[in-house]
Amino acid sequence: MRYPNIVPAVFLSRPNRFVAQVLLDGQAVTVHVKNTGRCRELLLPGAKVWLTHSDNPNRKTAYDLVAVEKGARLINMDAQAPNKVFGEWAAAGGFVPGLTLLKPECRHGDSRFDFYWEAGRRRGFVEVKGVTLERDGAVYFPDAPTERGIKHLRGLAACLEEGYEGAVCFVIQMAQADFFAPNDLTHPAFGQALRQAAQAGVTVLARCCTVTPDSLTMAQAIPLRL
Repeated sequence: MRYPNIVPAVFLSRPNRFVAQVLLDGQAVTVHVKNTGRCRELLLPGAKVWLTHSDNPNRKTAYDLVAVEKGARLINMDAQAPNKVFGEWAAAGGFVPGLTLLKPECRHGDSRFDFYWEAGRRRGFVEVKGVTLERDGAVYFPDAPTERGIKHLRGLAACLEEGYEGAVCFVIQMAQADFFAPNDLTHPAFGQALRQAAQAGVTVLARCCTVTPDSLTMAQAIPLRL
């Protein structure tokens, strides 16, 4: 996926989870943050960030904050990007060979999953999670407690009993990482649910991305430490 009209800026502050103050061309500007997560280790005063300009004249903010530099790493932090990247990757044959249907936002039981897919006689559901939390070269999810994430994992496991396949794909929104692991320090219940889902037969994927200021593309798989 690609972003139009990308420009650099300097992060100043985040008054709330929806907006940030940045320094753009020497002026303080309010921009929309496309990620309502905490991102405390990313959005630090003085960090270089990347903005995409919207052509919609009715918006309250003219720019969206979509990426940030953390040391030598460029990290995409657009919460909507992982689903788009997964969709492009799956449609190109990266997920399941012979894919004949990929339908976003499908409800099954009491859960709404990111994708439903079919390939011949195979059919299944996928939940996609974006990962921006990096520590010492490894990446973790979630960066804040997520009861919704636990519900998705349990729903995927339940789908297996009905003959569907189930998968959760962690899209690492940066280029390199040593391994992926659940963030047991922040939300041990999610880690437990992920391990239980994997034991039940839910496929767990973790893949890094090729990241530039104006693009995000699915790249290599990395090891799991569940």
